[in-house]
Amino acid sequence: MTEITAELIKKLRLRTGVGFMECKRALVEENGDIELSIDNLRKSGKIQVLKKLKNVANQGLILSNFKNNFGAILELNCQTDFVAKDNLFISLGNEIISTALSKRIKKICDINNYFEEKITELIIKFGENIKINRFKTIKGESIYSYVHAGRIGVLVNANNLNKDILKNITMHIAASKPEYINPNEVPKSIFEREYNIQLQLVKSYKKSTHILQKIVDGRMNKFVNNISLIGQSFIMEPNKTVGQVLKENNGSIISFIRFEIGEDINKNIN
Repeated sequence: MTEITAELIKKLRLRTGVGFMECKRALVEENGDIELSIDNLRKSGKIQVLKKLKNVANQGLILSNFKNNFGAILELNCQTDFVAKDNLFISLGNEIISTALSKRIKKICDINNYFEEKITELIIKFGENIKINRFKTIKGESIYSYVHAGRIGVLVNANNLNKDILKNITMHIAASKPEYINPNEVPKSIFEREYNIQLQLVKSYKKSTHILQKIVDGRMNKFVNNISLIGQSFIMEPNKTVGQVLKENNGSIISFIRFEIGEDINKNIN
């Protein structure tokens, strides 16, 4: 019987692109014959799966939850809304989140390896690309998550905030899409790009340099507040900023993650 060496498995992987364990299984079943192993993988549908992996998957679900001071958020993608609403697809997403929380898995590569076989089975069943596109975790003593219609998910790590306030904050983040917590976190490159745009826009105004500078400064202040959580008007109480609400409750936001289905995929396509 032919010894199934790591080098032999590597050769089959280079020929097919199929995972290590599947290549090893095929080689064992075909007594180390590369060509017969390729046929084996074709018959089992594994090589067909590779073709599906090239297809754009910008539909799917956002899932998020937390347990024992550990939170996880996931973007599980597929190609069609039909598959995104299927119970098998939804169950897979829930199982991924549940497993991540119970085993405290932090890396996307680890969660991908853990569910590689189940994802492959669904790709074969549905005939379209299915993948874990994004996966992140948060650790802290005050965590909350919110998912809106499976399309937008938010995971927040806070300090000294009760669950009601935390829930409202996560809903606000889902709706208002802040990019940073504080205005001073806005990168210099982003600030300068907007600043230059505003300088160009006021050039045609027939006002003194001093007044023009005040207009630009005012617009820049509004700009950084609009993309920063604490500077935004709170959706539950529009007459207050999120920062004011946090101050009233003696709390703060340490970090947050916001996923919207397909946002980075569609950006790369465009």
